[in-house]
Amino acid sequence: MKREKEEIDRLIEQALTEEEAEFYHKLDEQSLPEMVGGLFTGKMKWLNVLTIFIQLAWFVCAIYFAIRFFNATDLAEMIKFGAIAFFSMMAVGMLKLFHWMEIYKNVIVREVKRMELQVSLLAGKLKEKN
Repeated sequence: MKREKEEIDRLIEQALTEEEAEFYHKLDEQSLPEMVGGLFTGKMKWLNVLTIFIQLAWFVCAIYFAIRFFNATDLAEMIKFGAIAFFSMMAVGMLKLFHWMEIYKNVIVREVKRMELQVSLLAGKLKEKN
């Protein structure tokens, strides 16, 4: 399967001009740090930056109330502080899930763009033959 993909990539590169080939390589797979960096580009950049700050605030809240939980002497206080710390960590987890979903959305969009490029190249070759 990997060999077929490499063969297809080689054929596509042969059919591309230098500028198109450069664009095609930009759409290639990214490493994890590049994917995370991709969160802070595009139209959703402001929302991702905002959610990072909200996530940080929830994490600080969770740490603060976890410390209060371990220092509490009364059972009612322990339950209250423990519940707030637990809820805060759940909020942090949900925001992390949001970011992972955004990362995978960007991966899917990148693959769709690769497919669009391949289809347009094939369409151009078909027009040349006719």
